[in-house]
Amino acid sequence: MNIEELSKSQLILLTILVNFVTSVATGILTVSLLDQAPPFVTQTVNRVVEHTIETVSKVAPAAIVQAPAPSNQDLVMSAIGADATRAVVIFDAKTGTSTPAISVGTYLPKARAVATASQDALPKEALIEFPGGTYVEASLSHNGNGITIYGFADSASLPKVTSPSLIGVGELKLGQTVLAITSDGSAATGIVARVTKTSIRTTLPDIGAGSAAVDLSGNLIGIGAGVTPGLLIGSDIITILLNATTTATSTVSK
Repeated sequence: MNIEELSKSQLILLTILVNFVTSVATGILTVSLLDQAPPFVTQTVNRVVEHTIETVSKVAPAAIVQAPAPSNQDLVMSAIGADATRAVVIFDAKTGTSTPAISVGTYLPKARAVATASQDALPKEALIEFPGGTYVEASLSHNGNGITIYGFADSASLPKVTSPSLIGVGELKLGQTVLAITSDGSAATGIVARVTKTSIRTTLPDIGAGSAAVDLSGNLIGIGAGVTPGLLIGSDIITILLNATTTATSTVSK
């Protein structure tokens, strides 16, 4: 058969066949020659091959495996879990746990403090129950604008949990998801419905005075006011009181 009579497809197949046969023959010939070659030649060839493989491996980009983005359900569960680790119960230090709890609050690890909604029954000296059954004494350090702050002694041993960021009202968006653990331990979800300079209105049910409300990252948005269902006292108030407490402490130290 004349090669000029072959079609393009046949020429391509013929080329592939010739390359395949040539490669096989070259491989067989190379192996045979290496078997007969002196040891130093074989070692040199092996080193060249290893060096080539190392060079190609360094140049070739590593495969980037991206973890799937967390689902909304995962974010909700994580935020509720973080909120639960900071939820505390407040007792009167004089009577301890022999009488019912006075209020609930949220633990702020970074500030070594507990924030709750102000009530007439709150004592100056309190006994704080942390998740897990740990009790630590605390003293009222500051209150105002509906928020009461309890502080701990420098020598007090406190649980180690993730400290939340305090989200100001200026950072909130209408329709933003808000989560909370109610005073009876139930999880609740809602959205931010209205924001003012002094308060935050949400679609949350009555979560109880002092219960914390967080965003999907577990950061603190506000504290349940306990007056109207869904009404929160913004975390800006907590920030102001904590700064005032710090300033007062620094002034006394000087």
